[in-house]
Formats: sequence, structure tokens, C-alpha cells
Amino acid sequence: MDTKKKYFFFDIDGTLIPVSGARDIPESTKTALQELREKGHFCAIATGRSHCLAEPQRMDLGFENMVCDGGNGIVLDGKLIGIEPLDRELCIQLAKQCDERGITWGVSVEDKPMRLTKYQAFIDRADNFYQRSTLVEDLDIESFPQILKMFVACDPGVEKDIPVLHILPWVRYEDAFIFVEPTDKSIGIKKVQEIYHIPDEDIVVFGDGMNDLSMFLPKWKCIAMGNAVPQLKERASFVTKNAADDGIVYALKHFGWID
Repeated sequence: MDTKKKYFFFDIDGTLIPVSGARDIPESTKTALQELREKGHFCAIATGRSHCLAEPQRMDLGFENMVCDGGNGIVLDGKLIGIEPLDRELCIQLAKQCDERGITWGVSVEDKPMRLTKYQAFIDRADNFYQRSTLVEDLDIESFPQILKMFVACDPGVEKDIPVLHILPWVRYEDAFIFVEPTDKSIGIKKVQEIYHIPDEDIVVFGDGMNDLSMFLPKWKCIAMGNAVPQLKERASFVTKNAADDGIVYALKHFGWID
């Protein structure tokens, strides 16, 4: 049995929670996580969601630690350590390039479930998906000291014609618009690693989706769920069972981290 303290980072949907959009993790997984904690291991969520949106779920799931905001936010012992914003000058460039092309956009500048936009057309298109939109007709993006996320309302394929998007990180979850947001969970894990002086061999990550590729590094033990995308399985140290088939419990027992 491996009794050395490990630092575990778990994706949420498709990993901790078998069904995307559900609230609860299986009782067997809850029991396994509690056993991990009782044995002295560190457990954290690793999610791309904003802190303000992920925080209620962190508490619901019983975690004290979290990497959020796509790797740019950290919560330790229930306290927000900080959220690293996007590159402000690049975001200002993005707003200008969108304006020049007649593309509407929104912006999040605080750790709150809301975004600002000067375009009613953006609100009509976004339909409050993900978070509430507020119209500010005289919105000046240069007046904000930090920018956490941006949202660009464009059809698939249009983003390639916006030059600065070749530099800024972004992801598309639906056809209506793209999210300009951090996408590298490993950044947050590395910050936690630095804070606690953790050797690479003591970090364990669990995931299932394309957004977990960033934290599946060769120097860490990377466990892909049985329901994971093929690209993640190819990079994994170990492929466990499906999330719905107690995949987390199976892996933890396989490596001797729980009884």
C-alpha cells in the first residue's frame, strides 16, 4: 500500500459526477474521498469554471481546495488565494478588433456571476447562457483594471479572422459565442505545488475531457476515466473504469491509496 501523502486533483463533470449537469457525486466516491482525507491525502477540484460559479459546487461536494478559472484561480482550506486575470492589453485589442468587424462582445471584470456588454444584440444572442448579462451603453473596456473573461458573439469559424484570438486562450461551448478564458489547469496545480513544495511524483490528476489534457503532464500520475476522450487516454498513466462504474474508487484501490 502506498502510504506517502499524495495531492489529488479531480475534474468535475464526467469524473467526480458521472452525468454532466448533475449535482451529486456517487456515495461510493464520497466515501472513498473521505478515506483519502482521513489517510492524510490532499484533495482538490480542478475546474475551468469561474470561482464564483464553482464555489457553491465545491462546498456541495465537500472539498476544501480547488483550482478554478481554468487554472488561474486557487482556493486552499476554503479560502480564495487569488485569481490571475487575462492579459489586459490583449483583451483591449480584442474588443477593438471585434468593434471594427461589427462583432458584439461581453466582459467579466469581477468575481461575480455577471458580465457587462454595450450591445443589446449580444444579450439577445447570449440569452443569459452561463451567466447574467447587463447592458452598459457607455461601456469602456479600458476603464477596468482587470479582465477575467471575455465573450465574443460569433458563428463558428469567424474567430479565425480576429487576429488577437491567435494569442488569447479561448474555447467554444456552443455556436452562439466563444469564451475567452484561461484553459490550462496545470498552471493552478503548479501554483499549489509551489506553495506546498510538492514533488512531481506525489501529484495525481483525474479527468475525462479535452479540457483536462492541459493537466495530463508526463511528470504527474494521470488517471483517465473509462469514459474519457481517446486523446486523454493516450496521455494517461492509467485508465480506470467509467465514472458511473466507480472509476475513481477502482483507481484509488488499484494504487493502494485506499483500502
